[in-house]
Amino acid sequence: MSQAATKMTYEQYCLLPADGKQYEVIDGELFMTSSPTPRHQEIVLRLTVELSGFVRKNGLGEVLIGPVDVLLDRYTVVRPDVLFISTARLSIMGEEAIEGAPDLVVEVLSPSTFYKDLRKKMTAYAQFGVQEYWIVDPETETFEIYARRDDKLELARKFSSDESVESALLPGLKLAVKEVFV
Repeated sequence: MSQAATKMTYEQYCLLPADGKQYEVIDGELFMTSSPTPRHQEIVLRLTVELSGFVRKNGLGEVLIGPVDVLLDRYTVVRPDVLFISTARLSIMGEEAIEGAPDLVVEVLSPSTFYKDLRKKMTAYAQFGVQEYWIVDPETETFEIYARRDDKLELARKFSSDESVESALLPGLKLAVKEVFV
């Protein structure tokens, strides 16, 4: 049997039960995580409100909050916490899923997703062309911004609670880190 035959596809992913569990497929490997905690969702909501307000005010595109399927290829379907798609690339917003790499992906870490977010997902996001990847760590109250350099996502800057997040992808954005973790 060929290796491709053993990988889960998007078509198979779509057949998974709608049982309230969170599923993702990365390079054909199925991952399941438990539902996010209330604290996780508070952080996601605060971050989305701030990011969306900035993007809308400046007519830069769309910010979406997860879960929403992002189909990177037939074998990779992820569900970021928050994502941004620039105006020039809004055509990747399909009826059922985002069909391609968002410009920006944000993941809020939790104990059950830590490894997957920092290793598996980062590799996939780099491979498929995400321009910036933000890791938000509630435990340390920090943001890490990974920016695209050639074919990789490399750490551009880490922001602590007394700083404001700034992004090369979103010039003019100043997001107070401490406000996200209040």
